[in-house]
Amino acid sequence: MRLVLVAAALVLAAPVLAAPPPQVTGHSWLVENGTTGEVLLTHDARQRVAIASITKLMTVLLTLEHAHLNDVVTVAPGAAEVGESSADLHAGDRLTVRELLEAALIQSANDAADALAYYVGHGSESRFVAMMNARAHKLGLRDTHFARPDGLDAPGHYSSARDVMFMARLLMHRPVVRQIVRMRAATISGGRALHTWNDLLYSYPGIFGVKTGHTSAAGWSEVAAARRRGVSIYATLLGSPDRSTRNADLAELLDWGFSRYVTVKAAEPGQVYAEAELGYGRHLLALVAARPLVATVRVDRPLVRRVVSMDAADLPVSRGQSLGQVRIYQRGRLVGAVPLVAARSVAQPGVAGRVGWYAGRTLHHMAGWFS
Repeated sequence: MRLVLVAAALVLAAPVLAAPPPQVTGHSWLVENGTTGEVLLTHDARQRVAIASITKLMTVLLTLEHAHLNDVVTVAPGAAEVGESSADLHAGDRLTVRELLEAALIQSANDAADALAYYVGHGSESRFVAMMNARAHKLGLRDTHFARPDGLDAPGHYSSARDVMFMARLLMHRPVVRQIVRMRAATISGGRALHTWNDLLYSYPGIFGVKTGHTSAAGWSEVAAARRRGVSIYATLLGSPDRSTRNADLAELLDWGFSRYVTVKAAEPGQVYAEAELGYGRHLLALVAARPLVATVRVDRPLVRRVVSMDAADLPVSRGQSLGQVRIYQRGRLVGAVPLVAARSVAQPGVAGRVGWYAGRTLHHMAGWFS
């Protein structure tokens, strides 16, 4: 027996109309599929702009690459003196790397980011900044240059929506980061209470991260990530004029991203999609889908169903035995598959049955010779 392509058919033949892109205010924005990296919407995504505390994504990445979560960090005087958003750290305070990561990502604390920079940079913040730029170069972030580990405005400190999105998606592969960035609040050593600046964690269904940023030069910016119906959407908005506009526009960008996908049932359980031949004169064996095949796919692209199954099955066959697959493709990419199984059990005939079948076939051939 051999595996053959039985059929290929369009499941979703015509594109489904989706909502038009939202009207957004800001320097640049980008919407991507968080799993595949597929770009769904873009506007000046390579523009080099200030990114404020989104910078801390790189600070966190380097920390995780060069330190352990339970390492104890002594806060350097230079870190304690940095201004604006703060976790109220003082020179000589001792906190774990995990606590400082929480402060940097939840509270967006500049002193926590700088404390990590001094620690990983072996007492030198400038050495750490050099590490940031070397890592950015290695990652192919061509529109990024760092001057500080915290994101405060500084000459020569910039990135782009494209590069910021890449950093966010890369960092979200880390379980500890995924855990921290969805937290609304936390308490670390010294009874220091942390509260998130990410308003969408309170208001947007399915949100799970990742990082906000604001300075006078950068405006109001954020990389946001949400998941619904099995789809992850990332949206980056840089340079929004105010906090409420940023929040509303990001929600619209995320909504629009989700509107590009639809859930379809591409195979029904128990439905016959192919048949396999059986020996000894048995009737054809129906092959049915073992379970429903539900796929979430782009609304604007045809969906192709391919049935691949055995052209013949060796006896005996057990009901539920896998003999093929129903596969769903979109633009050549496999988006789902379900086994094709035998609809019934078929036993192998005994010796008498096999002898009788061979005898009958021989007589049939002989009758053909004489006729």
